[in-house]
Amino acid sequence: MEIWINPACSKCRGALSLLDAEGAEYTVRRYLEDVPTEDEIRDVLDRLGLEPWDITRTQEADAKELGLKDWPRDADARDRWVRALAEHPRLIQRPIITAQDGTAVVGRSEETVRDALSREG
Repeated sequence: MEIWINPACSKCRGALSLLDAEGAEYTVRRYLEDVPTEDEIRDVLDRLGLEPWDITRTQEADAKELGLKDWPRDADARDRWVRALAEHPRLIQRPIITAQDGTAVVGRSEETVRDALSREG
């Protein structure tokens, strides 16, 4: 299990506390320092079953500068969104937890973190 975090994020700290309380084995990736590649972002999107705009923090300053709210949300624009996430990792919703069963969750609630834990089987 790997968890992508921003240490300044309260949701990330909460997810880590829950993982620790449950005795989970995991690897921390500080994704603002160890920025995911476009391929890694595509892999996580596949595991999440989501599109890049679904995990984009559209209220961030970078998103406003890029004008993301006006970008199309369709298959033709998918690579443009993925590239923006790789170039501006602050835009990535957090925390993202990848489970050993090949799935992933955006762990913004205790329920979704527990869901990821249940997939570790």
